[in-house]
Amino acid sequence: MAKLIYSGITSLDGYVADRNGRFDWSAPDEEVHAFVNDLERDVGTYLLGRRIYEVMSVWETMGTAGDPPVIQDYARIWQGADKVVYSTSLAGVSAARTRVERAFSPDAVRILKANTDRNIGIGGPTLAAQALEAGLVDECQLFLNPIAVGGGLGFFPDGLETSLELLDERRFGNGVVYLRYRCLA
Repeated sequence: MAKLIYSGITSLDGYVADRNGRFDWSAPDEEVHAFVNDLERDVGTYLLGRRIYEVMSVWETMGTAGDPPVIQDYARIWQGADKVVYSTSLAGVSAARTRVERAFSPDAVRILKANTDRNIGIGGPTLAAQALEAGLVDECQLFLNPIAVGGGLGFFPDGLETSLELLDERRFGNGVVYLRYRCLA
């Protein structure tokens, strides 16, 4: 059975994007990017909200011979995975191995988890909130960036009460800290 893993960047004060929707403060350096690549190798399917899909879809054309090896590596990982985009407004997708679902279905995700042996990544805090509230998320992986942005879109949804067990941590040279938690309930 696959694990559903919510992974993302966050500021020290808990935001994935600031009040203006910007997250350029979280661009990973090569050390962090290589670590992310290693984490993502076992992801067979990504569940994405529309906004994070639009951001991530650039990986369909990145990773050419002129790009750094760490970028080429992530492009192969992204392109090799299936993608499910949850959106009521997206007319279509341009990325290969991608389909659109109009509504998030906890039951469909439970079936997917039960019928695959590769992990499932969930991206975008709005979609992840639905999975967290449904008790579907097995792990949360946070990349804490050494910045406070003062407000914006939070990594965790307002009002969520859950217990987490620390499984792993790592500090990087650029001040980013990786934290991996098991979701207990």
